Amino acid sequence: MIRVLLADDQTLVRAAFAMLIGSDPDMEVVGEAATGLEAVALARSARADLVVMDIRMPELDGIEATRRIAADEDLAGVKVLVLTTYDTDDHVVEALRAGASGFLVKDTRPADLLAAIKTVAAGEALLSPGPTARLIARVLSAPSAPPAAGPGGPESLSDRERQVLGLVARGLNNTEIAETLGLSPLTAKTHVSRIMGKAGARDRAQLVIIAYESGLVVAAGGGPAGN
Repeated sequence: MIRVLLADDQTLVRAAFAMLIGSDPDMEVVGEAATGLEAVALARSARADLVVMDIRMPELDGIEATRRIAADEDLAGVKVLVLTTYDTDDHVVEALRAGASGFLVKDTRPADLLAAIKTVAAGEALLSPGPTARLIARVLSAPSAPPAAGPGGPESLSDRERQVLGLVARGLNNTEIAETLGLSPLTAKTHVSRIMGKAGARDRAQLVIIAYESGLVVAAGGGPAGN
């Protein structure tokens, strides 16, 4: 059973999501938060597995709430799925940097929301080859984008691992990576796990950020991940 916490300042939105999630036998809503501060507190007290987090909330926005959850060792297993009104919202990148495992637009189909929750709860990042990669590329290619920082950048990776990281940044899943490189799905998964360990990344979403910030993958028209 996936324990879901809903964080949104709109009561009607929370009610609609709660009804939808409650209709799925594999998940339950264990709390509702109207502010970012409430979301951080309830993530712990309600023992949530996943937080569906709106970006724009009072007291503490969804980005900072996500950052606090990701930085709390007691909440290491809690995943965050960010909600946004538009898939071109630049704040999405900041949420991914803060530790979110993916994002979803609010007008997505009900079935897709349920599938997204299950995907993120299972430890996979919700990264499609389209909006997420394009958005990250566009924002991180701006002059103000900060340089990558971490225990192990792409220079610590083998040539094969660099190839795999580039495909992860394009939004490919393990099966698609395996097909592209002529590997078995298990081998592709092993490569991704090793890259995450070397880079100190929480999940695939963080790997995408690292790939773009390091310059291994660049915006459209300038490198292997262009769309």
